[in-house]
Amino acid sequence: MKKYMLYFLIVLNISSSIFAEEWHVKKSEKNLVKFVSSTPVMNFEGTTSNIDGYIYWEGKNFSYKNNEVYFEVDLNSVKTGNGKRDRDMREDVLETDKWPTTSFKGKIIDFKNDESDSSKYNVIVNGAMFIHGHKKNMKIKAIIETKNNVMTVSSNFSVFLKDYEIEAPSLLAFIKVAQEIKLYINFQLERFTEDDK
Repeated sequence: MKKYMLYFLIVLNISSSIFAEEWHVKKSEKNLVKFVSSTPVMNFEGTTSNIDGYIYWEGKNFSYKNNEVYFEVDLNSVKTGNGKRDRDMREDVLETDKWPTTSFKGKIIDFKNDESDSSKYNVIVNGAMFIHGHKKNMKIKAIIETKNNVMTVSSNFSVFLKDYEIEAPSLLAFIKVAQEIKLYINFQLERFTEDDK
């Protein structure tokens, strides 16, 4: 009996890896990572297309157990449209000389087909956001759409500066930036194959 059970587990493991899929972020100027910050008198935003990462799962579709989501953004590439503000943000606020990237790593824990479009999934990802040397566990809702062998991921959520021991900077003399930073992401991935190695 043990012999048959071992055989079954080996076959199951091989079958899972056969149906595994891996998608990598496609380098594109159309990719967008945007943060919006506010003060009592003004809002400003920073954007970049410099995002990297992957989505991996075993089986023919998203799996609750064996999937992984990882993305990272080059913080030195974020532009706000104001050179001094960009420099102050990198040097004094985010300290990108120590922590040049922000990243998120997690697992898809729930997914549902969009009722209006079978190519779209509404997903929830549970994982950890890394910013400024600190990690914060969080759940993020996202939409994943796959058309013509291109996967598009879009999401919006908030992070709070105090969770990452970032002191809210002051703009316009003594007017401080709000603790809540709103993030908007939209980027594309392409299927990874053995030929890409």
